[in-house]
Amino acid sequence: MPAGILDIEAALMLLELEPPFDQREVQLARRRQAKRWHPDLAPPGRQHEHERHLKAVNRAADQLESLAEGARGGRVTKNAVKVSAAAARAAKAEAGRRAYEEEQRRRAEDTERKKHDPFGARVPDHSVVHRYARCLSYPEWGVGEVSGIYFTGGGDDIQQWARVRFSPGVRTVPAGSLQFVDFSKPDPGHERVQRFVTAAQHAIHEGDYELAAQRLVYARDAEPGNVSVLRLLTLAFWQAGNREAAARTVRDWIRQDPGRPAAHRFASRIYEDMGALDLAAETADTAAGCDDRDASAFERVGRLRLALHDRVRARIALEQAAALGASADGLLDLALVRMLYGDVGGEVAATTAAVERAPANAEAWSRHAHALARTDRRVEALAACERALALEPGDEDVLALAERLHATAPRVLHKPAA
Repeated sequence: MPAGILDIEAALMLLELEPPFDQREVQLARRRQAKRWHPDLAPPGRQHEHERHLKAVNRAADQLESLAEGARGGRVTKNAVKVSAAAARAAKAEAGRRAYEEEQRRRAEDTERKKHDPFGARVPDHSVVHRYARCLSYPEWGVGEVSGIYFTGGGDDIQQWARVRFSPGVRTVPAGSLQFVDFSKPDPGHERVQRFVTAAQHAIHEGDYELAAQRLVYARDAEPGNVSVLRLLTLAFWQAGNREAAARTVRDWIRQDPGRPAAHRFASRIYEDMGALDLAAETADTAAGCDDRDASAFERVGRLRLALHDRVRARIALEQAAALGASADGLLDLALVRMLYGDVGGEVAATTAAVERAPANAEAWSRHAHALARTDRRVEALAACERALALEPGDEDVLALAERLHATAPRVLHKPAA
């Protein structure tokens, strides 16, 4: 507790005194405690405890007398005691918080030292010829100063370690992962790219896309026009959730490689995640134009154009996808466009192709049943309802459709028996 803060509650408890009080009451309380806790009155072997307690009583009495002397009218009120006690508690809490934070900081430093610098207290086993090196596994640490080489293991399993002081701190790394630096020669750009790309691939494998993006930024700075780096950087930014940076990077990628569809596909998906459907549709159109044999590219164009309520372009793209061999989802989108145009026959043809393409797709059978229900093929519609319910029991839309079909089925009048 800071020296300027008096723990008045503890002092009053030592003197067995209640507020309000003045100097005379403090002196009388001191005398009572002195008569009770004098060392001469202590049992054998307890004189030291009595002496310590009496010293604490005298210190508390001195503080309370000083407080009463400076109080208005020479008397300390209950409210003053309450305010002083609150200040003392706050000071205790602050001191405890600082002590806890200091302890946590020391523990964190000890943990990091044990993890990254296990050879800190050992004399190096081998002298260092090259002083400066970089770690190929973590090139973002920069160039570090090698302070010693150490060996562990024995026999045929001897491992060599290096203790290196990098910018983030001391790290103990396998000596084989170091590349010693000669500052008299320039560092080739392609070597920097290779270092950072390898490290980024390790981070991607571990699922740390933010770290991968950080490493790939260094690689891009070394070679701004490297298409492989731009592709990996776009993926890292996108997976890390930084869509704006991913969009900027994919535009750089497109400028470097405009004739291939991969960059345009990435851009379309990134723009869609950002909610920019118009840009997503434009880049999807470009991707489909780069490879006019890709059915999935035309399916994506059709789906995005449907979201933008552009039925004309959606139908053109989905018809092209169907001609190239669209998936069941693409055929269902085509069925939706034909339904919007009022082409019931075309809708039925699309849903028929969808259930043939994916016979275990409950959604396809449901859409097929609804399409058939808009025609006079009620028996086939009921059969499609049964297939949909077998794949997904409890589908309320299909159950309602089946009930409606049964209710509107024509009744057959039977001739009474003679």
